Amino acid sequence: MTPKSAAAKARATVYGYPRQGQNRELKKAIEGYWKGRVTADTLRATAAELRRSNWRQLDDAGVHEVPTGDFSYYDHVLDTTVMVGAIPERHRAAVTADPLDGYFAMARGTQEVAPLEMTKWFDTNYHYLVPELGPGTVFTADSGKQVAELTEALAQRLTARPVLIGPVTYLLLAKPAPEVAADFEPLTLLDRLLPVYAEVLADLRAAGAEWVQLDEPALVQDRTPAELNAAERAYRALGALTDRPKVLIASYFDRLGDALPVLAKAPVEGLALDFTETAAANLDALAAVGGLPGKRLVAGVVNGRNIWINDLQKSLSTLGTLLGLADRVDVAASCSLLHVPLDTNTERDIDPQILRWLAFSKQKTAEIVTLAKGLAQGIHTVSGELAANRADLASRAGSPITRDRAVRARTEAVTDADTRRSQPYAERSAAQRAHLRLPLLPTTTIGSFPQTGELRAGRIGTAGYEERIEVEIQEVISFQEKTGIDVLVHGEPERNDMVQYFAEQLTGYLATQHGWVQSYGTRYVRPPILAGDISRPGPMTVRWTTYAQSLTGRPVKGMLTGPVTMLAWSFVRDDQPLGDTARQVALALRDEVNDLEAAGTSVIQVDEPALREALPLRAADRAGYLLWATEAFRLTTAGVRPDTQIHTHMCYAEFGDIVRAIDDLDADVISLEAARSHMQVARELAAHGYPREAGPGVYDIHSPRVPSAGETAGLLRTGLEAIPAERLWVNPDCGLKTRAWPETRASLENLVAAARTVRGELPVS
Repeated sequence: MTPKSAAAKARATVYGYPRQGQNRELKKAIEGYWKGRVTADTLRATAAELRRSNWRQLDDAGVHEVPTGDFSYYDHVLDTTVMVGAIPERHRAAVTADPLDGYFAMARGTQEVAPLEMTKWFDTNYHYLVPELGPGTVFTADSGKQVAELTEALAQRLTARPVLIGPVTYLLLAKPAPEVAADFEPLTLLDRLLPVYAEVLADLRAAGAEWVQLDEPALVQDRTPAELNAAERAYRALGALTDRPKVLIASYFDRLGDALPVLAKAPVEGLALDFTETAAANLDALAAVGGLPGKRLVAGVVNGRNIWINDLQKSLSTLGTLLGLADRVDVAASCSLLHVPLDTNTERDIDPQILRWLAFSKQKTAEIVTLAKGLAQGIHTVSGELAANRADLASRAGSPITRDRAVRARTEAVTDADTRRSQPYAERSAAQRAHLRLPLLPTTTIGSFPQTGELRAGRIGTAGYEERIEVEIQEVISFQEKTGIDVLVHGEPERNDMVQYFAEQLTGYLATQHGWVQSYGTRYVRPPILAGDISRPGPMTVRWTTYAQSLTGRPVKGMLTGPVTMLAWSFVRDDQPLGDTARQVALALRDEVNDLEAAGTSVIQVDEPALREALPLRAADRAGYLLWATEAFRLTTAGVRPDTQIHTHMCYAEFGDIVRAIDDLDADVISLEAARSHMQVARELAAHGYPREAGPGVYDIHSPRVPSAGETAGLLRTGLEAIPAERLWVNPDCGLKTRAWPETRASLENLVAAARTVRGELPVS
């Protein structure tokens, strides 16, 4: 195969597409179903129309092969759990009685049954539901969803490729079931799982699939020889099957490293690789192993995780190099387009010139098609697109929006002393105890309280808005006082989102109106766009925090979003190092922290839920990231007095490998998700000798179920086995914005009751 003939075969494809619909129709239909306003048949019809609409958009844009199976009511990992029959025992009856209700019960729980644990999907802000496996797990194939969606696409006369999570990644993402020993390794179930995949592949072939994509993103992480051997065995076995479609193994989010030669030699027909950001190293690595002779390569050269336009000329150069390394080179995004919004054309409030710098899913699809056309038919066929792209890239590079001399001068003047508190933790802790005079096992919440639809309709500009916010704060403060919570919050009724709210008040950020991205289930967020240098024109939170404090004698926490999360949950600029951008954001937030303290706020929480999420997937890249990330947090918080207590919060991630970095934040108190994992994080903190105060969550706010006081007390007692009472806080897992008031009231009343019960069990000192 010559480069010329490989180029002639080039086609455009994608791995997945946003699920929600242009106006979040899927969210509305699912939530309507949960509330009994939408029937199951109507929900299914809405979902089917959204799938058809996505495929039509892709086909009309010129995509040659559309994905199927990437669509999900809640989560594609949960879909895989259903596909392989790994239903937890506590959910089996519900799934058998009603598969749709049982599916949602696994995702959200019921009053009687806890849901599956939820955590971050690699280093993205998407959350997946963690499979629960054990030595007794019996896998059974259920390819109904996958076959049905393929059949739908083929009925539209489309070339379609089912996309499944691969068996190795599925097992590496799993955890031991609650009743199973903690050291159980789900990967030991591989030989039991492979026949199920074989059956699914056979069903898809019978339904008309020519290719099937098996996603193995877990292999871009550092893997042991045993894990790489498992991958080799898995694809040797699947490749040897005779009753199967052609197999395309896909990886994304980083370079494959030691897994690349394993997958390149696997007896399958194709490999899909990421060639963006750090994964650009895959190009040289692929050449070093001799390429993919006789095979298909899908080249992810358009970044599927950011919203900046592609450098088309640079990508064509990369594709040209790849032509000599495979029998056929197709063009794709680096990963599923699930992680970016739908269409820039719906944005009316962004300057048209700036809008030309941006590419959402629809625009990225057009870039992929342009690159495939240029590769297959020659650069001259896309000369107009290349010229326009060069002009847009130059416009962004030369824009004054991206450079602010005052911001850069202040950033360069930062010293190490600016990132250190004036006293060590032990001395600060004593000063804070004397100042705040809190009981053992103090209770608090994470920040937000429920926001009703009526309140959301009363945004800035609506008559009486500020009066409504004051009333809302009054009600939240009154409820917390009556319930007996020790450290209060104002409830954040004025905030649309924990990142967007601040982004709208900082220079250098852009906000979208329709840039929705799925975080989990029916929870969608609009990540702001960090386009230029960052500064704070004026106070952002002081007014409402001080108003809340005027209503009570108990401490009210000031609530901010930390610099790392401001970056991780935004579409961040790609024209300078992340550490430089983080320092700019930290200085803006430092001004806010200092203003809060000056206004009388004694407890200030700076949330960093994304600290673990943004951790590089490869261990070799982590030290540099953690250095600038922890420095940025300390730069934000280090200017306060010793008796001002700094809190931080993190949610839904694996914390064991960043405990040292958590300590390096030098926060006085940290609250973390722990309810679904049964206080696992408390044990991790104890194992690492974490010396500060901590509040592992005892109320899972991502489920509508109300934990009883007894259940909550049980979690507290488990927490006390790892963290002494003088350092243990009592709080929910996360903010309460998405919950309804009835369940919130009941859950927090039970939380306070549980704290009082366990407090009464402590020995009298």
